[in-house]
Amino acid sequence: MNKSKILAYAVGPIGSGFLGLITLPMITWFYSVEDVGRISMLQVCTSFFILLFGFGLDQAYIREYHEVENKSLLLKVVLWPSLIIGIVSLSIVSLYDSSLISKWLYGIPSTYLSVLSLACFIVALIARFLSLILRMQERALAFSMSQLLPKILFLIFILCVAWLGLPKDSYTLMMANALSLFTAFLIYAWNTRFDWWPSIKINFDWEQFKLSLAFGLPLVISNLASWGLNVMDRLFLRSMSTYTELGIYSVAMSIAAVATLFSGIFNTIWSPMVFKWINEGNVDFKKIDNISEYVLAAIYFVIVFAGLFSWVIPFFLPQTYIGIQFLITACLMGPLFYTLSETTAIGITIVRKTKLSMFASIIAMLINVGANYLLVPLYGAGGAAISAAIAFWFFYLFRTQVSKRVWRDIPTKKSYCITSLLLLTSVINIFLHDKLYISLFMWFLLLLIGLYFFNSILSNIFIYFKRRVGI
Repeated sequence: MNKSKILAYAVGPIGSGFLGLITLPMITWFYSVEDVGRISMLQVCTSFFILLFGFGLDQAYIREYHEVENKSLLLKVVLWPSLIIGIVSLSIVSLYDSSLISKWLYGIPSTYLSVLSLACFIVALIARFLSLILRMQERALAFSMSQLLPKILFLIFILCVAWLGLPKDSYTLMMANALSLFTAFLIYAWNTRFDWWPSIKINFDWEQFKLSLAFGLPLVISNLASWGLNVMDRLFLRSMSTYTELGIYSVAMSIAAVATLFSGIFNTIWSPMVFKWINEGNVDFKKIDNISEYVLAAIYFVIVFAGLFSWVIPFFLPQTYIGIQFLITACLMGPLFYTLSETTAIGITIVRKTKLSMFASIIAMLINVGANYLLVPLYGAGGAAISAAIAFWFFYLFRTQVSKRVWRDIPTKKSYCITSLLLLTSVINIFLHDKLYISLFMWFLLLLIGLYFFNSILSNIFIYFKRRVGI
């Protein structure tokens, strides 16, 4: 993959991140912390619906794309079963109680919010599969713009709410989220019209469906466990704490998502690129190991610098969110440890042992459940952040060990030590509420340690840029 294509892939996450930095403070100033917690619950359940009714067929599409001749047929095989079963299931829920979803998610008995939420689930499911077409065809700019435009419209909508004096409540915030999803769907549908339209006329291939389902179905349990791993903290905050704590934690996670822009770029590129190497018979294990170490170094310095400059966050948010500066490094652990595990656990998918990946997700989720049960009642958002960080560290550890067993021996001693140090420091940082200077000294010490451990990588980067600028 050439540099221009990588840059095109980066446009979406980077642009979304900068828009998030603008939009997030606006939401916290315009909407109550409880409303921020409610929109978080909608996003959590949207991801759950995609995982449950995707049946792992989205992953089968990625795995089989380069090995099938008829791409439109493959799309029909993976999309239609998910879509039909999803629509039927949601229809049954609506007939039973038209306001059930709203009461359970938001604590508001509203048929309008329930219908809006159900529509978001369906549209997000279709958009997920359509986005894979752009991703696998390496239409990088189209893929990025499909991510970016909904963020722009979301910002415009928030500004319109403030300018027109519309109610600043859950209803307008949910509508903003829905508009973002619908816009993404329309963009995906237009950009992939020459791929999904022919699939309508093609006869369904049951043999291809069985093959795809055999690969993807074991991933359903794994994906649901991964979903639980990602959102169990918010579910426990919803049931064992308050919407205020949920809102604070949701904002902290949103900031962490902005800070992990490179994770989204890397995860988008990594798996398809490795599978392409395999299909071409051009796999260099040393190259994969080097990439993994560079990712480890990037993760280390992202977390350390986040800790060093976390004191800036309170300047952009209301006083209610001041504690986020001590949560942010722990909140970074989830997406960053997941990204690191993608570099080491790629072997599980290569050898088609997806059932084994399921166990790593289940064990990590159970750890997350136990930790949240113990810590959320005591520490609220801080307990949720600690639980997620610990669980994702074990998730990385288990996936790596499984990959070493079924694929090849991966060097892990350095990465285990580094990630353990980051985890311990981030947990300690959460309890330094009134000791900012101690926190800063601690992160500065880790910066010095990182300069020592990653000296060779930093030297290589320096030499590379030195040559690029002709010095």
